Amino acid sequence: MFTLDPKGILRAAALSALPWLEHGFQTRVSQPFPDGFRHATLRQVHSDRVVVARGEEGVLGEADALVTNTTGALLSIRTADCVPLLLADPIHRAVAAVHAGWRGTVAPILPRAVEALQANYASQPQSLLVAIGPCIRLATFEVGPEVALQFQHIFPERDDLNRKTHLDLAEACTRQLRALGIPQSAIFDCGRCSFAEPELFHSFRRDERFSIPGVCFRFIGRDSVV
Repeated sequence: MFTLDPKGILRAAALSALPWLEHGFQTRVSQPFPDGFRHATLRQVHSDRVVVARGEEGVLGEADALVTNTTGALLSIRTADCVPLLLADPIHRAVAAVHAGWRGTVAPILPRAVEALQANYASQPQSLLVAIGPCIRLATFEVGPEVALQFQHIFPERDDLNRKTHLDLAEACTRQLRALGIPQSAIFDCGRCSFAEPELFHSFRRDERFSIPGVCFRFIGRDSVV
């Protein structure tokens, strides 16, 4: 379950239940997250590259996922149709923020992010919790065969990928997560469409803008909730 809180931030109930974690998907009506954290972000390039944040601040390079277990760190990614994902390891208190557009999904960025959690913090896929935020959805994401055919291994049952069709990026991410060993019961999808809800979310396909101030998915790990 997801709720839009009084500050205009979309939150996943499963992650809100973790006392050491502050998380949220910002919307067009969001108030800023509180100050006082070490804010790390990326120059997103639709890649499979992951950066380990160890307390640094600012832009930490060209990549599309950040992982950390540093208390007081704030991980931020920006999306406007691409899929924002938050991964949390309740056992080792490690987290990841992932930006998955269609190129990143194919790359594939999600397996690389889970591998980084495993390699750096001994996280196990079966213990992870995942929140999928607002993104463009099946009904509004039309692509040509040059894109669709790259998803054949994810959607082997589909026989329409050789022509113009629609893709479900959130479902593609979910299938990748399940293939990694993350239980379906631990994957929480808000179901919100960035394209179809202009009052709340930015959309590149609708607004024709790549970089829109304030479109951030922020992930904050800390010892206790303020």
